[in-house]
Amino acid sequence: MTAMDLKLIKMVSDHYWIKSDNVVDKISYKGRIFYNKYERIDKPLTQQIITQHLKGETTVAHSLVNKFDKVENIVIDYNGRDPQRFYHRAQLLLREEGYINFTAYETKTPGHLHLYIHKGHTSLQEAYQLAKMLSMKLASKMPNQWRVFPTQDLPPEYNILDIPQEVYAKERGASWSKHM
Repeated sequence: MTAMDLKLIKMVSDHYWIKSDNVVDKISYKGRIFYNKYERIDKPLTQQIITQHLKGETTVAHSLVNKFDKVENIVIDYNGRDPQRFYHRAQLLLREEGYINFTAYETKTPGHLHLYIHKGHTSLQEAYQLAKMLSMKLASKMPNQWRVFPTQDLPPEYNILDIPQEVYAKERGASWSKHM
């Protein structure tokens, strides 16, 4: 994974999260209790920290929501058994919905994908609505084996994702889009 591949994500880099072996804090949210294993580090996310993560020395996550409540990416976290089928279906849906910039990354767990839909500066409320709509449209075509971020169902501290390991596939303003 190159630094350029990660720049496609436009990660929030003014802070990052490190996974701990122990529970860092207990969060009560909408009548549920969550045990957070990620500790927020209020220092810039540097290439050295990302390299440690890619080597497997630490587990580092990035926030999806910045300090101005804006979102750059809507992310589908696929945890099923058939990533090729999922990516193909998701790719067709995204094209149909008019999204032409998206990238799928492999995670540490084989077969799991993070599909980053590069939306640009989007308000948090609009991102919640878009994420829910995309999830419902995907669910009409295949079994629901994913979560969509950002989500209102989880506390803000849970709208984070581990930095991906490898690029699975990417699409950038493909030539077919001009014919739609």
